[in-house]
Amino acid sequence: MSELQPFTVDVPTAALDDLARRLDAARVIDQPVGAGWEYGVTGEYLGELVRFWREDFDWRAVEKDLNAWPQVTTTIGGQPVHAVHARSPHPDAMPLLLLHGWPSTPADFLTVLPALTEHFHVVAPSLPGFGFSGPTLETGWDLDRHADTLLELMSRCGYERFVVQGGDWGGLIGPHVARRAPVRVALVHVNALVTPIDWTSGDPTAGLPDDERAQVYALGAMWKERQGYATIQSTRPQTLAHALNDSPVGLLAWDLEWFVDYDPASTLQTPIDPRAILTDVTITWLTGTAGSSARTYKEAGHAFGPLPSSGVPTAVACFPGDHAIRGLAERSHNVVRWTQYDRGGHFAALQAPNLLVADLIEACEERTVTG
Repeated sequence: MSELQPFTVDVPTAALDDLARRLDAARVIDQPVGAGWEYGVTGEYLGELVRFWREDFDWRAVEKDLNAWPQVTTTIGGQPVHAVHARSPHPDAMPLLLLHGWPSTPADFLTVLPALTEHFHVVAPSLPGFGFSGPTLETGWDLDRHADTLLELMSRCGYERFVVQGGDWGGLIGPHVARRAPVRVALVHVNALVTPIDWTSGDPTAGLPDDERAQVYALGAMWKERQGYATIQSTRPQTLAHALNDSPVGLLAWDLEWFVDYDPASTLQTPIDPRAILTDVTITWLTGTAGSSARTYKEAGHAFGPLPSSGVPTAVACFPGDHAIRGLAERSHNVVRWTQYDRGGHFAALQAPNLLVADLIEACEERTVTG
C-alpha cells in the first residue's frame, strides 16, 4: 500500500515563462459581424481575459492560497492521486469527500474550506486525470474505477464512513461511490446533478407530472444547442487534446463554454471571478491534463445513462443553470431532500458558496449525520 505523502504546489519558473511567451504570441480571432455568444466564445471577451491572464493574474499568489491547506499525494492502482486533506479542529467531525467537476479542480473549494472544516474533516481530491492527479496514461477510467480509487483514498486518509458532496462530474461520481460501498457512505449531497434522459427504451416522461414533462423537452432543446463539447470529448478526445495541450488560449476558450455559460452579462447566474476561472485553466495547462480530463467523457460516459439507486439518502441542491428533474433523479437516487435556489450557478462553490455550505450542513442535520 502506498502511504500518503505531503504535497506542495511549486511550479518551476520555466513553465510560467513558457506560458507567458505563449500568451504574448496569442492569435485571438476576429469576431464576425453580427455574431454573439450563440456562435461560441466571443473574441472580445476572450481577448480581455487573455490580457488579464498575462498582466494581472498572479500564479504565485494562487500557489500560496493552495499551500495554505494541507495536501497529500498517493499512488492507487498505478495512478498518482492528489488531494487537499484538511482536518477539522473538532476531532469528532464527520469526514467529507468533496468532488469537483469538469473543467474544474479542488481550487474551486478554497472559498468554502474555512466553513466546511468547522463541521467536517475534508478530503478534496483532484479527480484522476485532472490537475495534480494527472494525466492518466492508460484507458479504463470508468465510473467503477473512479469510485474504487476514491474509496481507497478515503481509507488511506483514515476514514471508513463519510459524507460525499459533488457537482457536475462530482455529482455523477459521488453517487457511484455510494453504489460501490453503500455501508460506508452516510449521505450523498449533490449540486449540478445530471438527470439522464433515455429515449431508447420508451417515453422517459411517462409517469412525470406535466411541469416535469415540459422540463424534459426544454432540457432536450437546450442540450441540442450545447452538446458539441461533450460530443467531441466523448468520442474523439485525443484529437481535441492535441490542440488544447499546445495552446493556452485555445484551452481557455474551450473551458469558457461552461464557465461563462454563453452570456457573460446574464442575470440568471452569478458571474464567476475571472481569477477563479484562470486558476483552474492554469492548473490544467501546467499539468498537461486537458486531454485526460476530457477523456472522462468517453471512458465514464455511461454515467449519463440510467443507473440503479444506491439506497443511500441523497440531498439535491439546484442552482440557476442546473437542469435536474426530480422525477428522473428519483429513478437513480434515494432523494430525501430537494432544494431549489434562485441565485448562484452551476459552479456553486464559486457562485453561491454560502448557500452550498448551508445546504450541505442542513442536509446532514436532517439525517442526524455525525462523526
